[in-house]
Amino acid sequence: MKRPGRFRPLALARVGYVYRREMSAYFLSPVAYVVIAVYLVLSGYFFSMILLATHSAEMRGTLGDMSLVFLFVAPVLTMRLLADERRTGTDELLFTSPLSTADIVAGKYLASLSVFLVMLALTGVYPIILMRYGQPDMGTVLSGYLGVFLLGAVFLAVGLFASSLTDNQVVAGMIGFGMLLLLWVLGWAGQSLENWLGRALAALSVLDRFSDFNKGVLDLSNAVFYLSYIAGFCFLTVFFLDRRRWAR
Repeated sequence: MKRPGRFRPLALARVGYVYRREMSAYFLSPVAYVVIAVYLVLSGYFFSMILLATHSAEMRGTLGDMSLVFLFVAPVLTMRLLADERRTGTDELLFTSPLSTADIVAGKYLASLSVFLVMLALTGVYPIILMRYGQPDMGTVLSGYLGVFLLGAVFLAVGLFASSLTDNQVVAGMIGFGMLLLLWVLGWAGQSLENWLGRALAALSVLDRFSDFNKGVLDLSNAVFYLSYIAGFCFLTVFFLDRRRWAR
């Protein structure tokens, strides 16, 4: 039997349909508002405390804390994306529609990424405050924001993959958080092992690459590293959904 949706290329119209559907689901429920509010409260607290403690017009500490907060927030944003479709049976409608699996994954991923961008945009008031009362190095600030965005994009890809593994949102959230925590501490494990395994773990660390961005170091290889993670986990999500789709 021919499988028409499996290797069909992405189409903007089809991806756009899934994207609009997911954005409506986010903002017609309390999920997006609660997540954004929690993220802003915590990041605002860290910004205020660091600024009061250091009296320095820089955001390295704040951006590092923002990325850590998103480690906990990302699984909440993504846990329902595919798990809830499976639980309610609406995945049957998606899988029997003209949408390809890649369309579904791309639309859902871009929707979660858009919510994350809204969160980052709202924190843009922090550099404005620094410019009002000091002279921050805006090149380093922008580089740090780029690092937070790329790191957050990786977190969302991992969370989406975790959501494809189960029909339980809570389980999906816990799996996603566990995977993200593992990626976060790989660098620490690599530092404690002075052999080839340590070097391999360090090379896979998402935290070490972020440190470069946060220091104002723009390296194309770091961006490619994060994009490879995103592509890899999105591919795995498509692969697992396809296996379930054509096993029906």
